[in-house]
Amino acid sequence: MSFRKTVLAAALLLMPVTAPGAAQAHDKLTVMLDWFVNPDHAPLIVAKHTGIFDRHELLVDLIAPADPNDPPKLVAAGRADVAISYQPQLHVQVAQGLPLRRIGTLVATPLNSLVVLRDGPVKSIADLKGKTIGYSVGGFEDALLKTMLGQYGLTLKDVTLVNVNFALSPSIFAGKVDGTIGAFRNFELNQMDIAGKPGRAFYPEDYGVPLYDELILVAHKDKLGDQRLSRLLDALEEAVAALHNQPQQSWQAFIKENKTLDDELNRRAWGATIPRFAQSPRALDSRRYSRFADYLAKQGLIPKALPVGDYAVELR
Repeated sequence: MSFRKTVLAAALLLMPVTAPGAAQAHDKLTVMLDWFVNPDHAPLIVAKHTGIFDRHELLVDLIAPADPNDPPKLVAAGRADVAISYQPQLHVQVAQGLPLRRIGTLVATPLNSLVVLRDGPVKSIADLKGKTIGYSVGGFEDALLKTMLGQYGLTLKDVTLVNVNFALSPSIFAGKVDGTIGAFRNFELNQMDIAGKPGRAFYPEDYGVPLYDELILVAHKDKLGDQRLSRLLDALEEAVAALHNQPQQSWQAFIKENKTLDDELNRRAWGATIPRFAQSPRALDSRRYSRFADYLAKQGLIPKALPVGDYAVELR
């Protein structure tokens, strides 16, 4: 995301973070993030810096990856215990043979969206005909856009796709594209508003795309009996409750060792993201996962929809 790239330097300050005073006798656990620390990771950061992990006898290292594609692969290779990943990515990687299982949910709603300028010419999906759409990651985003366009009798041939890498909002500001697919509604919309160029978002789930979990926790399929994983999920459930019950204290814990994140964009994103965290991280809606797998198979992103147990579990 463009927001993420603008604060990439923050990642240099965020390699493994250890809670002050944590008991060394606690069990160590390595969690690879999907990107550098941002409000999407609030339950993890709050659990670390308010003593929640400590109460669950965990010493958790949160590690920002050099490449956001690496975390699930590192877990599959046994080089990390848990990775923060994306549900669409999980289906594809398991289909490719990676020994991964979803063990929990962090952000329980889609964040992806199609964004245009609010005051621009695009008022509905139908207005995208003949327009240019920027994207950062091909594959799943193409499938989203294809489905959304199809609701109005359009196809991908009716638009021009341009890879803008992570410069999603800037490419709209500069007039290089008419809209972008893949913008996170909790970040890019706030970024555009702060820049004085508010956006209009079209949400995939309103245009034929099944609901899915945006951010999930994955572990190696052979390590599901590791009790540290269950304790991690218990701690995250407690942390999500703290975010709702003690919002100001939670924010202070979040920025305690991440002062560069104490700005208007992150404060807005924080408020927009908290309602989207899974209140019961371990809970698994098998029907929802099955519907989404069927969708990915229909779009040709996976060969076939596998049984849910082949890629997702609910730990006890």
